[in-house]
Amino acid sequence: MVNRETSDVYLADKVNMPSQVKDVDGSTSMNGQQNRSELESSRPPKRKSHKNYSPCQIELTESIGDLLEPENYMNFTKFTLEYVAKEGKFSEDDSFVPKFGGHQTLEEREASFHATDQTIHCGFVKGPTEHPSSGFDLDEQDKDYLSACHVAVSSCIFGSSDYLRRPASKKIGTYSKKNVCFVMFLDELTLKTLSSEGQVPDNQGYIGLWRIVKVKNLPYTDMRRTGKVPKFLAHRLFPSARYSIWIDSKMRLNADPLLIIEYFLWRKRSEYSISNHYDRHCVWEEVLQNKRLNKYNHTAIDEQFLFYQSDGLTKFNKSDMNSPLPSFVPEGSFIVRAHTPMSNLFSCLWFNEVDRFTSRDQLSFAYTFLKLKRMNPGKPFFLNMFKDCERRAMTKLFHHRAEVQQLHP
Repeated sequence: MVNRETSDVYLADKVNMPSQVKDVDGSTSMNGQQNRSELESSRPPKRKSHKNYSPCQIELTESIGDLLEPENYMNFTKFTLEYVAKEGKFSEDDSFVPKFGGHQTLEEREASFHATDQTIHCGFVKGPTEHPSSGFDLDEQDKDYLSACHVAVSSCIFGSSDYLRRPASKKIGTYSKKNVCFVMFLDELTLKTLSSEGQVPDNQGYIGLWRIVKVKNLPYTDMRRTGKVPKFLAHRLFPSARYSIWIDSKMRLNADPLLIIEYFLWRKRSEYSISNHYDRHCVWEEVLQNKRLNKYNHTAIDEQFLFYQSDGLTKFNKSDMNSPLPSFVPEGSFIVRAHTPMSNLFSCLWFNEVDRFTSRDQLSFAYTFLKLKRMNPGKPFFLNMFKDCERRAMTKLFHHRAEVQQLHP
């Protein structure tokens, strides 16, 4: 059983937006009492040695009354993706357990990297009828809302890991407030915590600009891995959307979504935009850092890393002028993408790596991109890896809830 991917909605309306967003200060931009309290509760600790990573100047469009999607913008690599929706038992014993990512074989994994008409694993895989759901269950009313979105901004908080950061309303134009879906995916625990702090959805399900969508039956016990579902699979959650922006819950959006799309996608003729890491550029460095900070089981990291090396992953060479990427390590907290076939395929492939191996997605980014590129000569994927300072100009970074509680017990 498969679900056909559809994305034929065009963003061609003239829009009225506020004037250019300039000099967004990634460390001091705050307005109002709520933002002041956010600043007080998330001020970073003083350190003897601290690198200063600042935002850079972003020249967003000044006048967007005539903002239109560029002609022939979506003229990227064409093919049709369908998705594995259901799996049957592999044997008659009782050991079969449905998995949200499905039971993809290595042979199926290898074939899925080909940019061609195909049916692939991409989350939301159900088991046989007699088995329970594999997870990430949504109410039908919420599904209907998501299905009607043409442009989406999304984030998530699972396990009450963060405070709720509302988009900077003054930086977002009237048109976007009415026509862009701002969706925050939460679990029951997070909803209860936010409610105890006075953050309660209104009668229509909103907290500020965020439309709150409750996720039941989380697919993984690892909350970080569960968060990869809305992060990578926006094209599955928003099946009619033409564009989406992902922002981690530790950040607040400080710019209009349509201005962001124009700058990072239309102007760059890109179908997928993500920033480089602010400090590390080689997967070898990222592996060591994950081990130093005990971010994940060391054996699991080693198994994934050795697998990638055996399949051609090499060290990043900053002197290589022909490198397909300016960095092999992304800062994945802010992603801007068009829902093109290649963008959707890459997102499915990256998610499948996180489902199969560790949940540390920075370890699998370069491998996934390079393998996709290597296996599809003549079928380009237009990925724009921009500077981290540009990400900082679009967002305001805060500490995670646990870090704040350590600072202010």
